Amino acid sequence: MTDLCLVTGGGGFLGRFIVEQLLGAGRRVRIFSRGAYPQLVAAGVEVVQGDLRDPAAVHAACQHVDTVFHTAAVPGIWGSRDLYFGTNLEGTRNVLNACLQHGVARLIHTSSPSVVFDGTDHVNADESLPYPKHWLCHYPHSKALAEQLVLQAAGQQGLRTVSLRPHLIWGPRDNHLIPRLLQSARSGRLRQVGDGTNVVSVAYVENVAAAHLQAELAMQQSSTISGRAYFINEPQPVNLWDWVNTLLAAGGLPPLQRRISRRAAIVLGGLCEAIWTILPLSGEPPMTRFVAAQLAGSHSYSIRAAQRDFNYQPLVSPATGLQKLQSELQKQANPH
Repeated sequence: MTDLCLVTGGGGFLGRFIVEQLLGAGRRVRIFSRGAYPQLVAAGVEVVQGDLRDPAAVHAACQHVDTVFHTAAVPGIWGSRDLYFGTNLEGTRNVLNACLQHGVARLIHTSSPSVVFDGTDHVNADESLPYPKHWLCHYPHSKALAEQLVLQAAGQQGLRTVSLRPHLIWGPRDNHLIPRLLQSARSGRLRQVGDGTNVVSVAYVENVAAAHLQAELAMQQSSTISGRAYFINEPQPVNLWDWVNTLLAAGGLPPLQRRISRRAAIVLGGLCEAIWTILPLSGEPPMTRFVAAQLAGSHSYSIRAAQRDFNYQPLVSPATGLQKLQSELQKQANPH
């Protein structure tokens, strides 16, 4: 084999940190993405452009590869079923088929704790949580089905697979969570949902990337973790709204003052979903039932299994991660 790693979504938020850590370890890296990334090419990365929904493009990208880190996905809370299932489920099926066809040894799949979200609070929950029977939006449903495909493929033609479930990934170069949070606060649309006592697990991006490499190393040495899913986050949960206010402060914004009850947010979310579906309106609704439940509830997860089975160890403390994020936000605010 060639010790060549493929990172799907390698130009994205998490994917790029995985690429950088692989390069730092002296590995050969190829990415599969829809965009062109000249900076990565300059760093020695092979860039293959394509869409996960195109089986031929995915198969071409997996040739001569030993390990696939499959991070590419469509995130979000609203949009067409075809988009989410086409990319997240069928795209993952294309990756799996290509891995089996080309004799790829290992597949590390980036999943999400939302695959087991049933609308209730999770506190220090572990991997024994079942998949729910009902779904509030297409993203967690499509990701859960994709995860099941990945885990069921373990052992086929020697392929070792694992699914990692990072929760609330944050850090510098975030192009999703933090920009949306800051924009919502600046526009006056952001409100605390619920009584403000809910705790959540969060995951600093460099630590999530490290978990992917640590899981791969374990699969190089043994098949013990193959076919299993693991929660990945910082060891200690945070109060969600204290954490949000910390991020707002990092972006130079005041703490939240406006609030809405959990019940009112869920009712509003259902109403918004109905209006956006019936009319239909463009863009995302300002509230959905899924978002209301996520923002008002507790969602914390145990990482004992990851620590035990593949020695998951965060590289960066939350305090250091916040310093890195603050530095980036300050540079964005004062580019000169």
